[in-house]
Amino acid sequence: MAGLVPPGTTVKPDASTAKPKEEEKVDYMNLPCPIPYEEIHREALMSLKPELFEGLRFDFTKGLNQKFSLSHSVIMGPTEIPSQSTETIKIPTAHYEFGANYIDPKLMLIGRVLTDGRLNARVKCDLSDNLSLKANAQSAPGLTYPPPPPPPPKHKMQGKDYRTQFQFGNGALFGASYIQNVSPHLSLGGEVFWAGQHRKSGIGYAARYENDKMVATGQVASTGMVALSYVQKLSEKVSLATDLMYNYMSRDVTSSVGYDYILRQCRLRGKIDSNGCAAAYLEERLNMGLNFILSAEIDHRKKDYKFGFGLTVG
Repeated sequence: MAGLVPPGTTVKPDASTAKPKEEEKVDYMNLPCPIPYEEIHREALMSLKPELFEGLRFDFTKGLNQKFSLSHSVIMGPTEIPSQSTETIKIPTAHYEFGANYIDPKLMLIGRVLTDGRLNARVKCDLSDNLSLKANAQSAPGLTYPPPPPPPPKHKMQGKDYRTQFQFGNGALFGASYIQNVSPHLSLGGEVFWAGQHRKSGIGYAARYENDKMVATGQVASTGMVALSYVQKLSEKVSLATDLMYNYMSRDVTSSVGYDYILRQCRLRGKIDSNGCAAAYLEERLNMGLNFILSAEIDHRKKDYKFGFGLTVG
C-alpha cells in the first residue's frame, strides 16, 4: 500500500534521476550584425553626454507630409570662444536656425542654416540592403573663430555578422573601420586612419561585450587614447554608467559616473566626473508634441556655471 499514489497527485521526479538542462547551441554561422564601430559607446554616451546647452532654446517642427518637414529654432545664450587662459570667455549671442528635412526609408536629407551664416547639410542614402552612403558638409563664413570640422563622408557596408566603413574628408583624411561579432555577446573591431594635412596616422582596436543586463566596451588607439565604458541596466527604465578616458602619452585621465532614469512623463540624465564637473538634463513631456527641457552644468574648477531651459514643439 505504501507504493500507491492517490489519484490526482503529481509525482515530482527525483533530483538524482532528473536530466540536466541542455545548453543552447550557438550557431556561429548565423550571428547578428554588430552596431557600427563609431557607436560602440552609445549606451554610455546617452547617460554621460547629454546635449547640454546654456540659455534659452525653442524648437518647432512642422510636418508638411509623411516625408517632408520644416524646423525653426531660436537660440539665445552665451557662446564660448577659444582662449589660451584658464578662464572661460563667453560672448552673448542669439541665432535663428531654419531647417528642412526629407526622410524616406532609403534616403534622408537634412539641412540647417543659421543667421550668422553657418550652413550644415547631411545626406544618408541606402544604396542596397548592405551598402549605405553618408555625406556631411559645413560652411561657416565670417567667423572669427573656426568651427569644429564636419564629419567626413562615409561609405558603409555590412553583412550578416560584420560591418565595415570607409571615410574620406577634406584635408586628405582617410579612414577605415571593421567590426564583427565573434559570439552572440562579443564583438571585436579595428580602425586605421591617415590625416594627410597633419601628416599623422593611427590604428585602433575595440571590443564590446553586451547582454540583457550590461554593456562593457574597451577601445585603444596608437594616438595614446584608451577609452573604457560600462553600463549596468538595473531595469527597463533605470541604468547606471561609468567611463574612463586615459591618454598614456600626455598622462591625462578623466573618469565619470552617471545615470539614466526614464519615468512615465520625463527622462532624467546626470553625471559627475573626476574634474569636479556635474551636469543634469531633464526632458519633461507636458503634452503630446510638447516637451520642456532643463539643462544644468557646474564646473567648480573653471568656475563655470551653465543653466538652460527650452521648449520643443512638434
